[in-house]
Amino acid sequence: MNYGVRKGSQEEQVGRLVLAGVLVVALPALPFGNYLLFPFTILTTWFHEMGHGLTAMLLGLDFERLVLLPNGSGYAESTSSGPLSAPSRALIAAGGPIGPSVFGAGLIIASSRREWWKPALLGLAAIIALSVLIWVRSLTGLVVLPLLAAGLGWIALKGKAWLQRFSLQFLGVLAALSMFRDWDYLFSEGGVIAGRAMPSDTAIMEQALFLPHWLWAGLIIAMSGALIGFSLKYALNRQG
Repeated sequence: MNYGVRKGSQEEQVGRLVLAGVLVVALPALPFGNYLLFPFTILTTWFHEMGHGLTAMLLGLDFERLVLLPNGSGYAESTSSGPLSAPSRALIAAGGPIGPSVFGAGLIIASSRREWWKPALLGLAAIIALSVLIWVRSLTGLVVLPLLAAGLGWIALKGKAWLQRFSLQFLGVLAALSMFRDWDYLFSEGGVIAGRAMPSDTAIMEQALFLPHWLWAGLIIAMSGALIGFSLKYALNRQG
């Protein structure tokens, strides 16, 4: 009797996604696991800060620079030609914590169809490289991000098909689970970044729109969860 898993089946897709999740969760507990995970920690921070910066650009602001720090934190700076409205401030603040879920959902969806694997990897590599040229202004980002972009480009052009797919799944799950890494931050009113006391994203939303920061944190988590849930459902309903 054959109990094997058929290639391209839903069972195989579930297994690969579960394996990606296990690796993301287990790596920090392994010897030197934090060092192995460090480039990907920087990547999830990049997802977050790009969420701030790109949201600011969509609202007509100038995305000035993106700073990534060795401890895994970072910040994005943007400027406007005039006073910024309260809704705009709130949207830019929300763009950060929602950013990883948007990137993660896109990568998980891209993993569901073979013809999307290479373009998705090359696209992500290109966006990372472009961000380094235009916005990144810190040594950590200037060292780590080009290496990640080069690795993704190599996987897209030279990697085996299974590696292309698993890379998308791993990075998608990594981005999705980074929301839990930021759980305390979302429910806090601020922290210290680069030696400066700074309000949290949800505290900025509270200042702009008055409702308490913990309520905005809950709404962001719910939205992110729904987005990731949709991407997983889509991916698992596809084969190949």
